[in-house]
Amino acid sequence: MLLRPLLLLPLPLLLSGCLMSAAKTIITAPIKAGEIIYDAATESQEEADIKRGRAARKADEQAERDARAAQKAAKRAARERRRAAEDAPR
Repeated sequence: MLLRPLLLLPLPLLLSGCLMSAAKTIITAPIKAGEIIYDAATESQEEADIKRGRAARKADEQAERDARAAQKAAKRAARERRRAAEDAPR
């Protein structure tokens, strides 16, 4: 019976820590939300460089695909001209 009050003595100290943690979370929540919004709205120089590099690589890859397609079309046209010349009456 005497142990029960002794066990309840540290309870307010433990609860105060919990309340402080909850209060800290509530107080810092608007600041963290503001940071997230600011970060989403602004773009750092590094992010801009990464985005520009990605766009340049994408443009280079597209140019290479277009060049390969043009080369393939040129070979096909040359092959067709050669066949037409071979099939033409002499």
